[in-house]
Amino acid sequence: MLDRLPDLIDPLEFAEKRRRIVGSIPLNKMDRIRDMVLNGEGEAKFDLEFKKEGRRAVISGWVEANLLLECQCCLEPLVWSMRDEVHLGVVSSIDEGNILPEPLEPLLLDETGLIGVADIVADELLLAIPAIPQHSHCASPNTETEAETNTDSRENPFAVLARLKTIRN
Repeated sequence: MLDRLPDLIDPLEFAEKRRRIVGSIPLNKMDRIRDMVLNGEGEAKFDLEFKKEGRRAVISGWVEANLLLECQCCLEPLVWSMRDEVHLGVVSSIDEGNILPEPLEPLLLDETGLIGVADIVADELLLAIPAIPQHSHCASPNTETEAETNTDSRENPFAVLARLKTIRN
């Protein structure tokens, strides 16, 4: 385990040495997350273990955070608590990523071979955030049918014209 959180790491070297990184990162330090949350005051906690499975470098562990999102129905704050397991296979090409075994998701390295720990954590947070965040009471399955019922129960505005036409004839 490391005493201080490094900015950039070489995941292949970390896997060779079986390193483990445990820590937390403030949400306001992650650019991609900062724009998606209402309050960047929180932090993401993580525990990442780097190891080799055969010839493949693998990262496993977990990431957790309490994110304050905006409900897309009522526009009120929504606390989204998440804890996701991390199962990443380190790859250098998309083709390698396509052949990873089932539990592993690809972590594509660029030509430098380095990646930020904050980037790994931010990726996991982004995957956990729902596409349309909403409170459970806002996501009622009856909301759609109630709107349809209200539309059906309103009188057709042309019905008045039809009645006028029958009166004149």
